[in-house]
Amino acid sequence: LTNAQPMSPIAVVAHQSAYGVFDVGAAASAGLEVLAEGGDNGAFITAADADAAVTVTASGTGAIGPAGSETVSVTLLDSARPGLRISIASMLVNTNDGFTAANGVPIDTLPVGGRMTVNLIAYDAGTEADTELATQIPGPAGGGEGFNALRDDDADQVAMHPGIVSMDDGFTSSDLTSQHRFDNPVARLVIERTN
Repeated sequence: LTNAQPMSPIAVVAHQSAYGVFDVGAAASAGLEVLAEGGDNGAFITAADADAAVTVTASGTGAIGPAGSETVSVTLLDSARPGLRISIASMLVNTNDGFTAANGVPIDTLPVGGRMTVNLIAYDAGTEADTELATQIPGPAGGGEGFNALRDDDADQVAMHPGIVSMDDGFTSSDLTSQHRFDNPVARLVIERTN
Protein backbone atom coordinates (compact mmCIF):
# COMPACT_ATOMS: atom_id res chain seq x y z
CA LEU A 1 0.00 0.00 0.00
CA THR A 2 3.04 2.27 -0.19
CA ASN A 3 4.28 4.44 -3.02
CA ALA A 4 7.98 3.56 -2.92
CA GLN A 5 8.54 0.92 -0.24
CA PRO A 6 8.97 -2.54 -1.74
CA MET A 7 8.65 -5.44 0.68
CA SER A 8 11.20 -8.21 1.10
CA PRO A 9 10.16 -11.86 0.59
CA ILE A 10 7.42 -12.59 3.10
CA ALA A 11 7.95 -15.03 5.97
CA VAL A 12 4.75 -16.92 6.84
CA VAL A 13 4.35 -18.82 10.11
CA ALA A 14 1.34 -20.95 11.15
CA HIS A 15 1.47 -21.52 14.91
CA GLN A 16 -0.18 -21.78 18.30
CA SER A 17 -0.43 -18.86 20.74
CA ALA A 18 2.88 -19.62 22.49
CA TYR A 19 4.79 -18.28 19.44
CA GLY A 20 5.03 -14.61 18.54
CA VAL A 21 6.91 -12.60 15.92
CA PHE A 22 7.74 -9.84 18.43
CA ASP A 23 6.50 -7.97 21.47
CA VAL A 24 6.25 -4.19 21.25
CA GLY A 25 8.70 -2.71 23.74
CA ALA A 26 10.91 -5.83 23.79
CA ALA A 27 14.10 -6.50 21.84
CA ALA A 28 13.76 -8.02 18.38
CA SER A 29 14.89 -11.62 17.98
CA ALA A 30 18.11 -12.25 16.04
CA GLY A 31 16.08 -13.56 13.09
CA LEU A 32 13.79 -10.52 13.07
CA GLU A 33 16.83 -8.22 13.25
CA VAL A 34 18.31 -9.80 10.11
CA LEU A 35 14.94 -9.63 8.34
CA ALA A 36 14.26 -6.00 9.36
CA GLU A 37 17.73 -4.72 8.43
CA GLY A 38 18.48 -6.76 5.32
CA GLY A 39 15.26 -8.34 4.08
CA ASP A 40 16.59 -11.91 4.43
CA ASN A 41 13.92 -14.10 6.04
CA GLY A 42 16.08 -17.25 6.29
CA ALA A 43 17.19 -16.93 9.93
CA PHE A 44 13.69 -15.83 10.95
CA ILE A 45 12.10 -18.91 9.37
CA THR A 46 14.80 -21.24 10.74
CA ALA A 47 14.15 -19.97 14.27
CA ALA A 48 10.38 -20.36 13.80
CA ASP A 49 10.84 -23.92 12.53
CA ALA A 50 12.73 -24.75 15.75
CA ASP A 51 9.89 -23.48 17.96
CA ALA A 52 7.59 -26.21 19.30
CA ALA A 53 4.53 -23.93 18.93
CA VAL A 54 5.07 -23.57 15.17
CA THR A 55 3.14 -25.87 12.84
CA VAL A 56 4.52 -24.85 9.45
CA THR A 57 6.46 -22.03 7.77
CA ALA A 58 6.72 -20.74 4.23
CA SER A 59 8.54 -18.03 2.31
CA GLY A 60 7.49 -15.76 -0.49
CA THR A 61 9.41 -16.13 -3.73
CA GLY A 62 10.75 -12.60 -4.04
CA ALA A 63 10.36 -8.93 -3.30
CA ILE A 64 6.93 -7.36 -3.69
CA GLY A 65 6.84 -3.93 -5.32
CA PRO A 66 4.44 -1.14 -4.43
CA ALA A 67 0.88 -2.11 -5.43
CA GLY A 68 2.12 -5.67 -5.98
CA SER A 69 0.94 -8.87 -4.38
CA GLU A 70 1.93 -12.48 -3.87
CA THR A 71 0.05 -15.62 -2.88
CA VAL A 72 1.75 -17.93 -0.41
CA SER A 73 0.00 -21.23 0.38
CA VAL A 74 0.49 -23.46 3.39
CA THR A 75 -1.03 -26.89 3.94
CA LEU A 76 -2.16 -27.83 7.43
CA LEU A 77 -3.72 -30.93 8.92
CA ASP A 78 -7.19 -30.44 10.35
CA SER A 79 -5.83 -31.62 13.71
CA ALA A 80 -3.66 -28.47 13.82
CA ARG A 81 -6.67 -26.16 13.54
CA PRO A 82 -7.64 -25.66 17.21
CA GLY A 83 -5.93 -22.46 18.37
CA LEU A 84 -4.23 -21.94 15.00
CA ARG A 85 -2.81 -18.50 14.19
CA ILE A 86 -0.98 -16.98 11.24
CA SER A 87 1.88 -14.51 11.42
CA ILE A 88 3.85 -12.85 8.63
CA ALA A 89 6.84 -10.52 8.53
CA SER A 90 8.52 -8.55 5.74
CA MET A 91 11.03 -5.69 5.57
CA LEU A 92 10.15 -2.31 4.08
CA VAL A 93 13.38 -2.35 2.08
CA ASN A 94 13.86 1.39 1.63
CA THR A 95 14.32 1.79 5.40
CA ASN A 96 17.10 1.03 7.86
CA ASP A 97 15.19 -1.52 9.96
CA GLY A 98 11.52 -1.02 9.18
CA PHE A 99 9.22 -3.99 8.76
CA THR A 100 5.57 -4.90 8.65
CA ALA A 101 4.01 -7.87 10.33
CA ALA A 102 0.87 -9.67 11.36
CA ASN A 103 1.51 -11.09 14.81
CA GLY A 104 -0.71 -14.06 15.61
CA VAL A 105 -3.94 -13.56 13.67
CA PRO A 106 -6.41 -16.22 14.92
CA ILE A 107 -7.67 -18.37 12.04
CA ASP A 108 -8.92 -21.48 13.83
CA THR A 109 -12.60 -20.63 13.27
CA LEU A 110 -12.21 -19.52 9.64
CA PRO A 111 -14.64 -21.71 7.64
CA VAL A 112 -13.82 -23.41 4.35
CA GLY A 113 -14.07 -20.70 1.68
CA GLY A 114 -13.81 -18.00 4.33
CA ARG A 115 -11.60 -14.93 3.92
CA MET A 116 -10.34 -12.27 6.26
CA THR A 117 -8.45 -9.07 5.56
CA VAL A 118 -5.94 -7.52 7.93
CA ASN A 119 -4.31 -4.14 7.36
CA LEU A 120 -0.69 -4.08 8.52
CA ILE A 121 1.28 -1.20 10.01
CA ALA A 122 5.00 -0.39 9.96
CA TYR A 123 7.26 -1.27 12.88
CA ASP A 124 10.83 -0.29 13.67
CA ALA A 125 12.96 -3.19 14.92
CA GLY A 126 15.02 -0.80 17.07
CA THR A 127 18.17 -2.54 15.91
CA GLU A 128 19.66 0.21 13.76
CA ALA A 129 19.57 4.00 13.81
CA ASP A 130 17.23 5.47 11.21
CA THR A 131 19.99 7.27 9.35
CA GLU A 132 18.26 7.03 5.95
CA LEU A 133 21.75 6.65 4.43
CA ALA A 134 21.96 4.80 1.11
CA THR A 135 24.95 2.82 2.38
CA GLN A 136 22.74 1.26 5.08
CA ILE A 137 19.52 0.73 3.10
CA PRO A 138 19.39 -2.46 1.02
CA GLY A 139 16.42 -1.44 -1.14
CA PRO A 140 16.49 0.18 -4.57
CA ALA A 141 16.59 3.67 -3.05
CA GLY A 142 19.91 2.87 -1.41
CA GLY A 143 21.42 -0.34 -2.73
CA GLY A 144 23.59 -0.45 0.37
CA GLU A 145 24.41 -3.00 2.99
CA GLY A 146 21.54 -4.55 4.87
CA PHE A 147 22.20 -6.41 8.10
CA ASN A 148 25.52 -5.75 9.79
CA ALA A 149 26.14 -7.23 13.25
CA LEU A 150 28.77 -4.56 13.95
CA ARG A 151 26.30 -1.69 13.79
CA ASP A 152 24.99 -0.98 17.26
CA ASP A 153 21.42 -1.61 18.20
CA ASP A 154 19.68 1.73 18.48
CA ALA A 155 16.74 1.53 20.85
CA ASP A 156 16.92 -2.25 21.23
CA GLN A 157 13.15 -2.55 21.28
CA VAL A 158 10.43 -2.96 18.69
CA ALA A 159 8.11 0.05 18.31
CA MET A 160 5.78 1.60 15.78
CA HIS A 161 7.92 3.04 12.98
CA PRO A 162 8.23 6.84 13.22
CA GLY A 163 8.24 7.14 9.43
CA ILE A 164 10.67 8.50 6.86
CA VAL A 165 11.77 12.10 7.26
CA SER A 166 13.64 12.44 3.92
CA MET A 167 15.92 15.04 2.38
CA ASP A 168 12.86 16.84 1.01
CA ASP A 169 11.72 17.55 4.55
CA GLY A 170 15.00 18.93 5.84
CA PHE A 171 16.88 15.77 6.91
CA THR A 172 19.91 16.91 4.91
CA SER A 173 21.96 13.73 5.37
CA SER A 174 19.08 11.48 4.21
CA ASP A 175 19.34 9.77 0.85
CA LEU A 176 15.57 9.17 0.75
CA THR A 177 13.01 11.51 -0.78
CA SER A 178 9.41 12.32 0.05
CA GLN A 179 8.45 9.45 -2.31
CA HIS A 180 9.70 6.98 0.33
CA ARG A 181 7.49 8.28 3.13
CA PHE A 182 4.54 6.16 4.22
CA ASP A 183 1.44 6.28 6.35
CA ASN A 184 -0.23 3.31 7.98
CA PRO A 185 -1.39 0.86 6.87
CA VAL A 186 1.57 -0.14 4.69
CA ALA A 187 0.33 -3.56 3.54
CA ARG A 188 -2.80 -5.67 3.38
CA LEU A 189 -2.92 -9.35 4.26
CA VAL A 190 -5.74 -11.50 2.91
CA ILE A 191 -6.11 -14.94 4.50
CA GLU A 192 -8.27 -17.51 2.73
CA ARG A 193 -9.08 -21.07 3.75
CA THR A 194 -9.46 -23.12 0.60
CA ASN A 195 -10.41 -26.52 2.06
